[in-house]
Amino acid sequence: MLLLRGLAALLLCQSAGELLARALSLPLPGPVLGLGLLWALLALPRLGPALAQAVGAAAEGLLGHLSLLFVPLGVGVVAHLGLLREHGWALAGVLVASTAVGIATTALVLRALWGGPDPRADGGPEEARA
Repeated sequence: MLLLRGLAALLLCQSAGELLARALSLPLPGPVLGLGLLWALLALPRLGPALAQAVGAAAEGLLGHLSLLFVPLGVGVVAHLGLLREHGWALAGVLVASTAVGIATTALVLRALWGGPDPRADGGPEEARA
């Protein structure tokens, strides 16, 4: 019963987030707003502990059957195996390139936000110890 309460709480929070996102034309996705709402509800002193216990039970139940969520992916790959054979190398190239661009962008943003000197400019940590 606790698992069902947790699932109901998760679905209600997600639905409320979707409703808010659509009603107020917010640029955030509904599930993100629902997660914020769930976080706010968990912070309430009277409701939080019971809700946390129910959501924890739901999370354990979902994680216990996580492998079932990969079945649709496997079916989709098998159903479109011809397309994968035809465009597989192009897809692999795009995945590798987009991953490299994402890592490089993250590194540049981190360096810009970090604001520290470039450790390669002064010879690295060996010179700092001398």
